[in-house]
Amino acid sequence: MNGSTVLRPALVRRLTLAVLLAAVVLLAAAAATAEAAPVGAGPAPAGAAHAIAMHGAPALPKDFRAFRYADPDAPKGGRLTQAVLGSFDSLNPFIVRGVPVQAIRGHVIESLLVRGYDEPFTLYGLLASGVETDAARSFVTFTIDEAAAFSDGAPVTAEDVLFSWQLLRDKGRPNYRTYYAKVAKAEAIGPRTVRFDLAGAADRELPLILGLMPILPRHAVDAEQFEETSLKPPLGSGPYVVAAVDAGKSVTLERSPRWWGRERAVNRGLWNFDTVRFDFYRDDNAYFEAFRKGLYDIHVETDPGRWETAYGFPAARDGRVVKEEFSTGLPRGMYAFVFNTRRTVFADIRVREAIGRLFDFEWINHNLFFDRYRRTGSYFEGSELSHRGRPADATEKALLAPFPDAVRPGVMAGNDPPPTTDGSGRDRAGLKAALDLFGEAGWALDGQVLRHKGDGKPFTFEILVTTKDQERLALGFVRTLKRAGIEPSIRMVDAVQFEQRRIQFDFDMMPNRWDQSLSPGNEQAFYWGAAAADQQGSRNYMGVRSPAVDAMIAAMLEATSRETFVATVRALDRVLVSGHYVVPLYHLPTQWVARWDGVRHPAATSLYGWLPETWWRAPAP
Repeated sequence: MNGSTVLRPALVRRLTLAVLLAAVVLLAAAAATAEAAPVGAGPAPAGAAHAIAMHGAPALPKDFRAFRYADPDAPKGGRLTQAVLGSFDSLNPFIVRGVPVQAIRGHVIESLLVRGYDEPFTLYGLLASGVETDAARSFVTFTIDEAAAFSDGAPVTAEDVLFSWQLLRDKGRPNYRTYYAKVAKAEAIGPRTVRFDLAGAADRELPLILGLMPILPRHAVDAEQFEETSLKPPLGSGPYVVAAVDAGKSVTLERSPRWWGRERAVNRGLWNFDTVRFDFYRDDNAYFEAFRKGLYDIHVETDPGRWETAYGFPAARDGRVVKEEFSTGLPRGMYAFVFNTRRTVFADIRVREAIGRLFDFEWINHNLFFDRYRRTGSYFEGSELSHRGRPADATEKALLAPFPDAVRPGVMAGNDPPPTTDGSGRDRAGLKAALDLFGEAGWALDGQVLRHKGDGKPFTFEILVTTKDQERLALGFVRTLKRAGIEPSIRMVDAVQFEQRRIQFDFDMMPNRWDQSLSPGNEQAFYWGAAAADQQGSRNYMGVRSPAVDAMIAAMLEATSRETFVATVRALDRVLVSGHYVVPLYHLPTQWVARWDGVRHPAATSLYGWLPETWWRAPAP
């Protein structure tokens, strides 16, 4: 398939059938035991490359010195303190149980390849110095760098890679289990060389997904206890080791004295601090107050009210705290109130559309957020992957032809923005449109209460939140819902309980954010695929079960050119928007970051925006 190919409806139907049978395929793959050949001597593959791109060729040559957005001459040393809103009870971010410290991934545990943040999806060698695949991507081979070693000095071997793959396939988070079960066969063809056979996977992204696999030390991981939460410091090959843990409160990482990768091009100008500490705060006000007091160095701001009014403290006035805005080429992400369609109250799409019409963005943005937000109307807002303002092209129409009712006409034409109001807080047209939809779905106003026409039950549901900001937003939404006779309740819980209820789909409605890259792939099945709808720990929180969605994801993974890929993602976007699975909220046009002047960053910003791993501590004068 090339960039000018239009996908035939017959092909789409074939893809749809394949996706609908995905659960059977995955069960069979997981049950099969991969063949692991004995480790023996063997040369690195002759065709191994230094990098691999999802589409096209890598932008950087083999002998590049450093990434553009990193300063290879950045000073080393000092301490960076970052803050996290929430808590933790585990240092293992690769399993379902517990609330983990996510920074373990990257800081402590490395992968075979690492992302280049100036390209949509290109990976460069990290633990693996070489990667090889064919045009069909029916296999991928990784050659491990001769110097690669864990922090205890043990070399990283092919057996460690196979062990990590098998362990995460069988006991890791659902996304790992789904991705890695697609491998037909894995074998070590040398002490430092691993080959994965991907025949039949129909997934061109899979070589890159395997390249991002976290590599765990076989000699230091208890496979039997892997699924249990633990605060035991993990052993990795990354730039840092876990130095101290205060359960639920803080984790301190220190530079690994044996870090093997400090001189690799992909690491030049990165990981510049000797110590990195993460402090956890359960309350949003305490979180920001700690920044004002200088207890941590970098604060990512998402509240326009604070950005406009709360930075008048002395350190901000005299320049010791600096406010900056960073541009990004990424999709803005989907921040939304999520309908749990597993709940009967939200099973009817007309009900979901009606509630969406009752969200008064104009009033909330003006009265709560200084008119600084922009309304989100796409799952890939602000990028070439978004359908907004773009009528469906021939490739999209062919993809969507087997699903004539999956996309609303306005969305197909690209001219169906989210509902708007007059900003008064009492918009009559929006209220009438919502009540008309409720009426079609079997609900009607009885005095001041919206009741079901059949059994007379009132329309009510619970909004689950975990921060004061979320609570304030929910209260603004409830204000409008009450005008339609709906009396929702707001339940505020701590971060641990919120995460557990989210994982278990134990909510009616909740706020959630899905961030997106410029090269969405396998994770889309984890977000929206039917197989993930009842898979606890997946991110299909709304419970999407749509053959059209599954077919778009399958086509996306088979796309061989960027042009076809973009068309399939736009088609996926149209189907998701048409399903009214969420109430889209808003986004900021830029990234807002405040920092204490003691930490500095490179002049260049990546396509992905600001990257804390490229920052450094300013030397003492």
